[in-house]
Amino acid sequence: MPVDRAAAARAIDAFLRAIGRDPSAEPDLVGTGARVTEAFLDELCSGYGVDTRARLEAASLPSTADTAGLVVVRDIPVVTMCPHHLLPATGLAAVAFLPRAKLVGLGTVVELVNAHARRLTLQERIGNAVASDLEAVLAPAWAACRLVLVHGCMTARGERATSAHVETVAIRAADEAARTAALAALRA
Repeated sequence: MPVDRAAAARAIDAFLRAIGRDPSAEPDLVGTGARVTEAFLDELCSGYGVDTRARLEAASLPSTADTAGLVVVRDIPVVTMCPHHLLPATGLAAVAFLPRAKLVGLGTVVELVNAHARRLTLQERIGNAVASDLEAVLAPAWAACRLVLVHGCMTARGERATSAHVETVAIRAADEAARTAALAALRA
């Protein structure tokens, strides 16, 4: 669908009016519709504009005997938006894979996580998409992604479980030994 920034800003302003707030009369709300639109389109949903597999393919390089070891990138900052409540979830990701024929730069691993997280999506989908992309493009022995996030929809509303962290793990492995290796690498 085409993007219409002006319509989005008007819709946010209409939402504010619908909940009893007047963005034209309350000084703190003047311009909020435009700011929210900018935040969502330019930052929070910017991942929709990234072809993750093409990006991985473009950044991949051949693996050699001296570069064939385990790759783990930890503590990747993650911000995503819950598609059910449009509230943020924040935390960290760890991505691990055991290369065979191809490698990819470490910064590209971070870009991959961000491209999948910067969408209106579920935490489980982010991890699955990262592991699937690595599997499809790099063909590693195994690939895995662990996410540990705090969800605004759990902390700011409903349960108000302010100390709850949600952990998900996605693994692409051919057998139980590879799966065990992937889990060990993520938790080391």
